[in-house]
Amino acid sequence: MKKQLQILLVFCLVTLGLASMACAEPITLSYTNFFPPAHIQSQLADQWCKEVEARTQGKVKINYYPGGTLTKAKQTYDGVVEGIADIGFSVLAYSRGRFPVMAAVDLPLGYTSGVQATHVANAVYSKFSPKEFSDVQPMYFHGHGPGLLFTAPKPVGTLADLKGMKIRATGNSAKLVKALGGTPVAQSMPTCYQSLQKGVVDGSMHPMESNKGWNLAEVVKFGTESYPVAYTTTFFVVMNKDKWAELDADTQKIITEINTEWAAKHGTAWDEADKLGKTFFLEQGGKMISLDEQESAKWIDATAPVINGYHESVSSKKFDSKELVTFIRDEMNK
Repeated sequence: MKKQLQILLVFCLVTLGLASMACAEPITLSYTNFFPPAHIQSQLADQWCKEVEARTQGKVKINYYPGGTLTKAKQTYDGVVEGIADIGFSVLAYSRGRFPVMAAVDLPLGYTSGVQATHVANAVYSKFSPKEFSDVQPMYFHGHGPGLLFTAPKPVGTLADLKGMKIRATGNSAKLVKALGGTPVAQSMPTCYQSLQKGVVDGSMHPMESNKGWNLAEVVKFGTESYPVAYTTTFFVVMNKDKWAELDADTQKIITEINTEWAAKHGTAWDEADKLGKTFFLEQGGKMISLDEQESAKWIDATAPVINGYHESVSSKKFDSKELVTFIRDEMNK
């Protein structure tokens, strides 16, 4: 009898062990991103995947797909909603009009750094909890450093110089180009190099880092120090809601902690990449054109319709856009 009980006990322990092993089967997720693998922002995304796996002790494994191999830049958000990818990293401005609250972050308010822009983007999401993200689980946001004007055929030092030039831009930066007298051409970053090389566009609105990160210094010759009206572009990292719900509370807590750390890493990386981008631009023979005080004032005045237009475009939405923009300006100065 005693021996039978021992056998039964061993059997139960083995059964429990197998059940435990089955429960410990890792959750495998997919992560899509349009940045090329060698880009610092892509490398940070890859590191985030590895950090999640490490801190969850293998409970969560993530297959990373950079370079738009799983979803293209403009399709990433919907790809996550529809479950084509479980996690996605792309640009809010590629879905124009879809994110009215967060779109305010991209206004040409004179950003000075990626750290500043990243802080503002996450502060806005935390403060206003926009319903526009109700179909996903946001991980975090980040923003690049000052978005400036770069041109190929000629330098731009005045608004008159820019008139009629075709400039690649997206979202609010496209509205900025129009307000300044240029002709905006809506294109995502992966198409920018070829468009500049072939003369489809005369220039591009982008941060300094893109001159190296996307090799744009090879196809632009001049940069305008349009810092008084510098914009940012808000990037998102979001997860499919159903996949997030499958994770236990402890795992969700771990990922949330990593998200806070990684948002800061992205902001810092944007600024470090700006320095490298400027060096590369100058090494390629690029020339920076400064704006004097009088011309800077003209550029600032010219952008007023962009900000006013934003308020008008969201007037039917259920939030106070003026409070929002004031909040952003305050956060920029912290």
